Amino acid sequence: MDAVTEKRYLERLNRYVTALRNEKPDCVPIRPFAAEFVARYAGYTCQEVTHDYNNAFEATRKTLSDFDWDAAPGSMVYVWTGLTQALGLRYYGVPGLDVPPDTGFQYLEPPTNRAFMHEDEYDQLIADPTAFLYNVWLPRASRAIEPVGGPVTANHNFALVRGAMAMMNYFNAFPAQGARMREECGTVGAIAGIFKAPFDIIADKLRGYEGLTMDMLVQPDKVLAACEALMPHLYQMAFSGADPEGHVPIGFWMHRGCVPFITPEQFRSHYWPTLKPIIEELWAHGRQTLFYAEGNWDYHLDAFAELPERSIVFHVDRTDIERAHNSLGHKFCLSGGVPNTVLSYGNAQEVRDACKKVIDIAARDGGFIMDASAILQNDAKPENLRVLTAFTREYGQYGGSPTAEIPPRVNDGETADGPPQAFPPDSRAGACIPWEKHKAELPSITGDEALVKRIWQEVDSLGYLFIWHCLLSF
Repeated sequence: MDAVTEKRYLERLNRYVTALRNEKPDCVPIRPFAAEFVARYAGYTCQEVTHDYNNAFEATRKTLSDFDWDAAPGSMVYVWTGLTQALGLRYYGVPGLDVPPDTGFQYLEPPTNRAFMHEDEYDQLIADPTAFLYNVWLPRASRAIEPVGGPVTANHNFALVRGAMAMMNYFNAFPAQGARMREECGTVGAIAGIFKAPFDIIADKLRGYEGLTMDMLVQPDKVLAACEALMPHLYQMAFSGADPEGHVPIGFWMHRGCVPFITPEQFRSHYWPTLKPIIEELWAHGRQTLFYAEGNWDYHLDAFAELPERSIVFHVDRTDIERAHNSLGHKFCLSGGVPNTVLSYGNAQEVRDACKKVIDIAARDGGFIMDASAILQNDAKPENLRVLTAFTREYGQYGGSPTAEIPPRVNDGETADGPPQAFPPDSRAGACIPWEKHKAELPSITGDEALVKRIWQEVDSLGYLFIWHCLLSF
């Protein structure tokens, strides 16, 4: 890496991290979550970047080389269809297969009568979430995986091996992408790790929205118990993928926990009590969470204000940005707020006006990151993104000079391997078959038990990561 690019990277890292901590950097950082936009900009179709993640990586680097952005994900093209096809997942409309080649992928929620979890299966999920995902959820969500007791076909075996190897291949490619973003573009990786709320997981991937809505009327206690059973596992997944340095936040994709999807009463009884402790626990371990709040969360801002100072970053989509700033800005960094419709269909002056509005409201005292209100699709105009970038650089100055010094951590957290304290831990979180159970199945251990245990736990955890990433990331 040349010295100029490295200096630019460190200055951008300082700028981004300072804002994340709700402080004032030299200027407003810019961090668009650009998904299929990068395909259009780099000359690819949606099919080409969705099917081949190397195309998505290249398109991302091309975009970052041409735009003066401080931070961005390594790839925001959310779904790699190489893996979804390897497993035969039913819930995606794939560009070039199910939808036109230049249409972004679609999520296909099954009808209630074909939900991947049935209304009478809560007890199975609660008893052992990981076993439920393997034994019940995946066979229903996949065209290739057979249910327990079904025929163990070659296609079944092929799909499991293909899927696991494809996932490892995909995730192992991201560190190199991050290094190239730093070395070639001087751009910071915006997030690390993934998290979703227990309630959202049930709505998205298990019961479906309609099914969960009925369950909240008929069996709300079962829903709550299921959310509680998921908490240690979702925490484990979030923490295991988080930035070990604690610089950048964990991505939390949230959308079905707000009014009108659920009532304020349901938010208070189910959504928030099983979300808040996880966020508090992540912060206790020095990990910040990005609340990517799709939709309108006006009704819930007071609840979010209960969280520890600087523990989250709140991203504004349809939430009123002035209300968000007044409720949260004294404690947390905000981001977003520029409507995607303006970036897709507006003119240059409308883009400037939208950027000025959010800066004037939310960025006066620092603690703000410029971004679109939602993930940028391939209808966003490159010329409008250039206007957003240039205007923010000019108007979003605080008067200081850029620095390559990384701010000291605000919260060093507890030991990384300490058990959760904010909610009851589950010894099975992080494992398919816990060591003690595996040990009981061994004939004997004649040598170093600690070595045997360590290697077993490392290998077994891969099987755990596979099924939970299928649920969370794909």
